[in-house]
Amino acid sequence: MRTVSLAALTVLELSPVEMVRCAADAGFSHVGLRLLPATPDEPVWDVVGDTPMLRELLAALADTGVQTLDIEILRLRPDTVVADCQRVLETGARLGARYVLVAGNDPDEARLTERFAQLCERAAPLRLSAYLEPMPWTDARDFTQAARIVHRCAQPNAGVLIDPIHFDRAGNVASQIGSVALAQLAYLQFCDAPAARPADLEGLLHQARAERLLPGQGGLDLRGILRAVPPDAPLSLEIPMRASPLPAVERARAALAATRSFLAGAA
Repeated sequence: MRTVSLAALTVLELSPVEMVRCAADAGFSHVGLRLLPATPDEPVWDVVGDTPMLRELLAALADTGVQTLDIEILRLRPDTVVADCQRVLETGARLGARYVLVAGNDPDEARLTERFAQLCERAAPLRLSAYLEPMPWTDARDFTQAARIVHRCAQPNAGVLIDPIHFDRAGNVASQIGSVALAQLAYLQFCDAPAARPADLEGLLHQARAERLLPGQGGLDLRGILRAVPPDAPLSLEIPMRASPLPAVERARAALAATRSFLAGAA
């Protein structure tokens, strides 16, 4: 069976410690932890470095048996100093993470590629792989561009992170995935969404950050994506449903149940 992990955005109202306990209560074996906020309006949790909250987080992982699949989110901007990411990478390694999620927010692709390579070099001794997630509103906007950056950075621990909603909204199709080595597609995010694409950037952002669907409820080509990636690639369930009245643990249970049902049907 594939590893299935609870991504932070699915239950973003929780602290990292609460996320671990929610993952355990909902039946997940793994969790994704957001060590740095993705947007300015998100809370900042003091978990980078040897902090009391980090120690509490480590204790929660040990108590529950939940493992960390990935950490997020590192943004490579024009002014990014890659050395400044070291403490985040070290914290991720201490948490037992396997992957670090990276966003490309630099319009200079050559510089973005160089800095992504530097990040990979720093992550390698910590047994972390750096995965670039293309998103239509970032400077690494689609799968093709992200694949090009990963190829040119020439680092063995570099990969492309497919999120089905971003993959579709950028106009990509499953047949393009074969251009990337399977070793660079070692994990992916998972969700569903309506087949109709939002008409503007505001709608695109809102749907991606707040109103996704459970696997099988929408019109994304999830089966095509699954056929193109390694059969054992872990799935990180990133399914924010902010309009749902359900508490976090119930939303997490629903996401896991829908995913398992979808995988059984796809098989």
